[in-house]
Amino acid sequence: MAGWFIAAVAAVALVFAVVLSAIFLRAARAALPQVDGEISVPGLAAAVAAIRDVRGVPHIRAASAADLFFAQGYITAQDRLWQMDMSRRYSAGELSEVLGGAFLATDKEQRILRLRLVAEKAATRLDALDRAHIESYAQGVNAYITQHRNALPLEFRVLRYSPQPWTPADSLLCGILMSEMLNGAEWQVKLSREAVQGRLPPELLADLYPSTSWRDHAPGEGQTSIEDQVGLWHQAGEGDLDWHERRTAGSAQVESKRPRAGWPPSYGGLPTSPGPDEEPAIGSNNWVVAGALSSSGKPLLSNDMHLVHRIPNTWYEAQLTIAAAPGAEPEFDVAGFTLPGLPCVIVGHNRRIAWGFTNIMPDVQDVYIETLNDKGQYLTPSGWEPLETRREIIHVKGRPDVALETEATRHGPLITQLVAGEKRALALRWTLYEQPPSVPFFDVDAAQNWDEFRRAFSQFTGPGQNVIYGDVEGHIGYIATGRVPMRAMDTVAPVKGADGAHEWRGYIPFEAMPRVFDPPSGIIATANSRISPIGYPYTVSTSWDAPPYRTQRIYYLLRHWPRRDSPAGHNLTVRDMLAIQTDIYSTYDAFFAQRFTYAVDHEPKASRAARAAADVLRRWDGRVTPDSSAPAIVALARRQLWRLLLEPKLGASPVAQGVRSRQDGSPNALDLTGWTAYRWPYAAVALENLVERQPPRWLPPQYQSYSELLAAALDRAVGSTGNVTGRSWSWGERSPLVLQHPIFGAVPFLRRWSGPGTVPQSGDAYTIKAAGPDFGPSERMTIDFSNLDASTMNIVTGESGNLFSANYMDQWNAWYGGTTFVFPFSREAVQGARAHELVLQPGR
Repeated sequence: MAGWFIAAVAAVALVFAVVLSAIFLRAARAALPQVDGEISVPGLAAAVAAIRDVRGVPHIRAASAADLFFAQGYITAQDRLWQMDMSRRYSAGELSEVLGGAFLATDKEQRILRLRLVAEKAATRLDALDRAHIESYAQGVNAYITQHRNALPLEFRVLRYSPQPWTPADSLLCGILMSEMLNGAEWQVKLSREAVQGRLPPELLADLYPSTSWRDHAPGEGQTSIEDQVGLWHQAGEGDLDWHERRTAGSAQVESKRPRAGWPPSYGGLPTSPGPDEEPAIGSNNWVVAGALSSSGKPLLSNDMHLVHRIPNTWYEAQLTIAAAPGAEPEFDVAGFTLPGLPCVIVGHNRRIAWGFTNIMPDVQDVYIETLNDKGQYLTPSGWEPLETRREIIHVKGRPDVALETEATRHGPLITQLVAGEKRALALRWTLYEQPPSVPFFDVDAAQNWDEFRRAFSQFTGPGQNVIYGDVEGHIGYIATGRVPMRAMDTVAPVKGADGAHEWRGYIPFEAMPRVFDPPSGIIATANSRISPIGYPYTVSTSWDAPPYRTQRIYYLLRHWPRRDSPAGHNLTVRDMLAIQTDIYSTYDAFFAQRFTYAVDHEPKASRAARAAADVLRRWDGRVTPDSSAPAIVALARRQLWRLLLEPKLGASPVAQGVRSRQDGSPNALDLTGWTAYRWPYAAVALENLVERQPPRWLPPQYQSYSELLAAALDRAVGSTGNVTGRSWSWGERSPLVLQHPIFGAVPFLRRWSGPGTVPQSGDAYTIKAAGPDFGPSERMTIDFSNLDASTMNIVTGESGNLFSANYMDQWNAWYGGTTFVFPFSREAVQGARAHELVLQPGR
């Protein structure tokens, strides 16, 4: 009887599972977009054609700008609607409404920053043309939502909610989210510096806070004299440039046995500046070379923007074309990477020019210490003024609403709650609050030459970007963009808010921002490090986004690439650009490998484990490969070195990575106690300088020499490990890439198909192919001005956010393996690559 009952229950469970699976698959298939035939769409004035290639990239052709951006909104929503909804919700602090109380702390952080208010105000200040485009885009998104209420992306069904109508403010929220991720952590650096400078004398502070390095390259500069003298002894030899025999990317696609990723950090938590116990999570690169250096005699322009990984991918590839009639010459024709939620192409090329971005991290934030009284007022130079208060209501799925009181002064919102243990009233001033977010990308996309390009970017308020330029005439250029405040003095720490002595004095004029046009070297490259030349009269930043090792390596490779026989007598090709983008030689790690090895060799008391580790480092070629243990040894030893240097002076740290998570739903808070309070983007330069110069003032008293100190750091890193060459020490095991869909990655029977999971990877924060567990190249692009149809582009996973689409993960193997795809651009090439064609017809 018992056996019969168990069998019956099992049969019922099986039937139930089959029925549920059938319902799930039916819903999933219903959410797949129509990509062939015709759809009647109310709101269009004329038919719009959308040709998709085999990777699902849409090439959209319309007769007017209004129809083009309407169609862009509609077609982007076909593939990325849920991602768009998450982006606006994250930015506005509205995740808890659909995801539950686990995201209450994140929502509170965002509400304190008042970003939805910023977006709503900015939407009312758009100029007529930008507003028309952004409204057309919103209308297209809403047309898709209206037509597919019963066939929404699967995530909406799983989470049991429907998206609200899309608005222009929502589009701006998507752009503001990017601003927050790229330029939103400077206030933490300033609070960190205040915490550190209160504990150290001036000479030690100067050592910890360099803002320059001999390795710096301002855009377009030729080889520096010190490089000539040093001879770049640390760089890889000629053989390392032969990429054909030495693959540079993800190695074999072997699954790690580590747990797969859960919710990605891109949808939760403060953007942070790394502490001394963390590797930097930044790494964008761009460069352009003049035709004199290319095999074709025309410029080559490359860009790979490194961001936090997510599924769906940050970018969405598209071509946008306006032509009055089907066979007419286009009046607007641009291709590249779009940001889901915003109209236009953000990075790419048109028929005449191309451009690419890296982050500057300009100094666009200040922290003011405000004086409050018990009457809800704060002190200004002209007397007491009332605090601006807002009562925020946060809807939480499955729970009662949560009320949050936020306050602001004339400088900006009070962020005291975002700093652990802080009692002072701290106000955040940010250019985002004073210079409304701008969307000048239609003018950028339409620009035909250098002057029009510069004029378009003169409207761009931020986030501050290094923008490189090339054109079909053979010109190359660079401009630094974004609004950067001018101050009476550099504000490297919080300042008094009541006395008026630290107010901004306008903004650096756009015409005075760093720029380069057709430099004699024929090379312009940036990689987040210092971009202001010696003698530049303004302060763009004192804490550049990343140290200069990648920038220096890019210039080195572009100057020393092996020459080939070619009609022009030059060498660089599109293929070479990809090889440089995927280069994994680390100047910084190689320097420390040599120094740790030297220390052990000259330290009689070095442990057996340290000597074994030094032998591994001695044989290492400086390439951060997944199977090498040297990068892991160097990284861990470097962290121990930082601890040995800083802990005696700054104290022990109770928090591993500088952010204290709170389980009660309070905002996560920046923790500035102990040695991990130190956070500085050029910290790598500071450590290199200390090891190179060995100042006695930094040598801990228990060590007699820097060799003994470095040997001790290496010993602490490897501990009592007998074998530092095993798999557990491989870089791929120690620093794998973790990438999974935030919803479906948590479902066991879907996890296998919803993302790559946890896989070994090459590269670290200091290689051109900068990589970490949750960040890396979000796209790769190279534009060939000798033949635009030979240009290449790819993203990380795929165009579609639909789990069951053929284009959900079809770009992953190429991205992971270090290869890419040709992006068809001309009408003939697009027709030749056509896999699907959908026509959106005007409807009623």
